[in-house]
Amino acid sequence: MSDQQLITSLNNHVLSIRLNNPKTLNSLTKQIREGLYEAVTRAINDEHVRAIYLTGNGRSFSAGGDLESIEKFNDPWSTHNRFRQLIQWITPFVRLQKPVIVGLNGMAVGGGMGLALSGDILIAAESAEFRCGFTRIGAIPDFGMMYHLPRLVGMARAKEFVFRNGIWSAMQAQELGIVSEVVADTELDNKAYDRACELAAGPVEAMGLAKWLMGRSFETSIEDMMAFESLAQPLAFQTNAHKEGFGALREKREVDFPSASARETWYKSRLETNETED
Repeated sequence: MSDQQLITSLNNHVLSIRLNNPKTLNSLTKQIREGLYEAVTRAINDEHVRAIYLTGNGRSFSAGGDLESIEKFNDPWSTHNRFRQLIQWITPFVRLQKPVIVGLNGMAVGGGMGLALSGDILIAAESAEFRCGFTRIGAIPDFGMMYHLPRLVGMARAKEFVFRNGIWSAMQAQELGIVSEVVADTELDNKAYDRACELAAGPVEAMGLAKWLMGRSFETSIEDMMAFESLAQPLAFQTNAHKEGFGALREKREVDFPSASARETWYKSRLETNETED
């Protein structure tokens, strides 16, 4: 990104997204939000991206809303327009059919916490914290936080956290099931990136289908979920990833899911399209 408030890089099929405005504790400025929109669009459309790693540079993951913008553009239409733009990328990010790893390197406050909760697997540094932040300024949670938090910790805990402007340490968040692992601050970046690489080497087609279905499980009956499974499993069985995984199991050899994905018709077609455009 030209302004460098958000840095992206692609290695080992992992798109790394780094919030990079340490002076404001990675507050969600217009530049960072626009950068996230571009990064999410790339994650969706780039066939080389198989997993996403999201983290922040400096001592904070994200301090949430940019206070200067909130103070300057807080009239109803400006606020509504800001959320309209947010919906254009945060919902596709949540629904992205690729695994998203979040490396929580420090405080995640307000909208920054909402952004962190949009990931699939959260790995936190020992010094990391989740802070509500919203009720301190007489606002309601946003950035999808009211969608994710009750699903992760239950309605009662979510209400108490919001009403009391709560703070959870990394260890408390792990106990609540929000964070999957807590590691030393110095180990976080390598640990979280390695986890993203591990998932990128896996059957992302099956992961994407499973993520898509699980995202609907809380408001769907068991009958409908079983019906969805009965439709999705035949699709999974027809992927080259399934053929590769099943073949490797039967032949007792190492599995290579990325190469299997590259044999898919859609993958080859997109490569040919990109080459033509270039």
